[in-house]
Formats: sequence, C-alpha cells, structure tokens
Amino acid sequence: MKTVIKTLIVLALLGGLGAVAVVSFGLYNVSARAGHLPGVSWVLHTTYRNSVKRRAPEASAVPNLDDPDLVALGAGHFDSACAFCHATPGEIQSATATSMSPAPPHITDAVSDWEPQHLFIIVKDGVKMSGMPYWPGERDDEVWAMVAFLRSVGGMGAEKYAALQAPQAGTEDPVLGYCATCHGRDGHSDNGHIPRLDILTGDYMAETLTAYRTGARNSGFMAHAATQVPAEELERMARHFSSGPVAETEPEPLSAADQALAEQGAQLARIGTDDIPSCASCHGPELETFKPGFPAIAGQPRAYLGEQLKLWRAEKRGGGKRQDLMRKAARELSDADIEALAIYYTQLPARRPE
Repeated sequence: MKTVIKTLIVLALLGGLGAVAVVSFGLYNVSARAGHLPGVSWVLHTTYRNSVKRRAPEASAVPNLDDPDLVALGAGHFDSACAFCHATPGEIQSATATSMSPAPPHITDAVSDWEPQHLFIIVKDGVKMSGMPYWPGERDDEVWAMVAFLRSVGGMGAEKYAALQAPQAGTEDPVLGYCATCHGRDGHSDNGHIPRLDILTGDYMAETLTAYRTGARNSGFMAHAATQVPAEELERMARHFSSGPVAETEPEPLSAADQALAEQGAQLARIGTDDIPSCASCHGPELETFKPGFPAIAGQPRAYLGEQLKLWRAEKRGGGKRQDLMRKAARELSDADIEALAIYYTQLPARRPE
C-alpha cells in the first residue's frame, strides 16, 4: 500500500511539473488555426450540451412565445448584436466568423436541435471559451423575447427576416435609422413591447439613456443600443423624439372582462398612502402639469406597462432618481392589479408633459 501511495504522489508531482512547464514555456499551441487536439472538441461540445440541459429551467417555465411582437423585438436585437457571428436567415457567414475556434454555428443550425428552455439558458448565461457572451442584464423577459425569435428561425428566409427589421424608408440619418428600427421614425412603434417615445420629454429620455449606457438601469436590449452610438448622438435622439407630434391612436375595444379590469385600474391609480403617493398624482391623467422627472404613461402599450410594473415589483428596474419610490409603489401589487393598471393607462389619451 505504501508503494502505491508513493507512486501516486510521484505521478501527481510529475503531472504538476508538466502543467507548470506547459504554462510557463507556452508549450500548448493556442492558435485558432491549429485547432484542438483529437478528441478535445468532442469532449468540450458534449460537456456543453450536458451542462445546458442540466441548468435549463423546466419546460413548464416556458412562457407563451407565439406573440409576433415578441419575435420582432428579439429579431431587432439579434440583427445588431448577434448577426456578426451567426449570420442571418438566408445569409452566409463571414469568413472572419468561420475562422473562429470554435466557429459559431450559422443561426439556423445553432437553434435546430434545442428546446426553448435550452435556448433560454444559452442566451442568458453564455458559453465559456466560445465567444458566446452572457446576456448583458438580468431581465428574463428580454431573454425570452430572444428565444421567441430563435424559435421562429427554422425555415425563415432573408425576405421574412428583413420584414422583421421594419426598415425605415427614407431614413438617411444612420443613428435615427438604428433607433427607428424598434421605436419608429417618430417614436411611436406598433410593437406592444416597445415604449412610445413621442410622449416622453427630452430630459427624461436623456437621463434614461445615460442610465442604460452606464448600467444603472437594467436592460440587455438598451444597454447594447445605448453603447452603439456616441453620447451626444443619444442626446440628439432624445431631442428628436421629444420634439415631434404626439401620434393620435385609437385604443382597441375592450372585452367586458377587460373593461371591468380597466375600471378597477382607475380606482387603483388613485389609491395612495402617507409615504407612497397614488399613481395618478405623479402620472396623471388629471394633472395639468406633470411633476418633473415623472414620465407620461397614458397611452403606453399594455404589454409594456405590465412588464415594467412587474420589473419594479421585482426590484429589477431602476436607474432614476425616484427608483425607491416606484419600488415601494409596486411592491404590494398583485398580477391582477398590474393587469388592471396597464389596461387603464393604455386606454387613456396620450400626451407629452409640458
């Protein structure tokens, strides 16, 4: 037994010395051109697949991903942040991307044999030593939007993908065109998950964009977008979207159930406490003059308002001067309360604070 123990100790020491030699003298060739030693790629890829499946949420945790607005939201981010490596449907990958080691798979191949819950964990957590980054934020709703798009990639051609990008005809300004892809040229998007900018003030937008740019406000979508252009361009976009006309829209007719929720929301909006003012006291609708720093929310999309209130409740939204107040205000809201408030405010006429 002593001989066996001594042998193991000697082997461990020799292995340690060998590892030190490899590291110290650069004996292992890290060249991407040289690739991995035989068998290493199989080990790494198999480990990757098993790790993803082990850490992915249960299939029952997958939300409804069939919303076309959710697909379009994910597509817009993919085009800006992911297409360089994975290419787009109907497009071939660049020679630079395919020269990586490991080479990122074309997007249609990358998603072909994964379930939505697996794609979720890949997008959210990234993959070490592969060039695949983790999501630059802690918002699962955004990750699921990306998964909604990825699920739709199978069989998608270049024409359908281009339609998802909502190209802005006549937009020669590259920064405006970039922002308009999601928000529309005048700050009013038809996508229910994207906020209207035409009813926000320039000061509020500039403050918000700075919060996204510095990481003070949590959003993988907007953290990426706000770091793609110079700070002064973001300020210019804030002025652009806050200086145009407010789009006149007709709210969708409500079902009887939604009408009852809207009436409940109207009552909730006027309930405050000693330390938490009511929604209406800061956001209207009756206010002649909005309080400085508070955004107009009347006329914002229902889905967007609901998502934001849930983020406030979970303390995953902030970055502004009044984040503590909003977190307190949302802390005790139930899902039914949030739905009622979202329906109520989305039905109100939109107007921009003076």
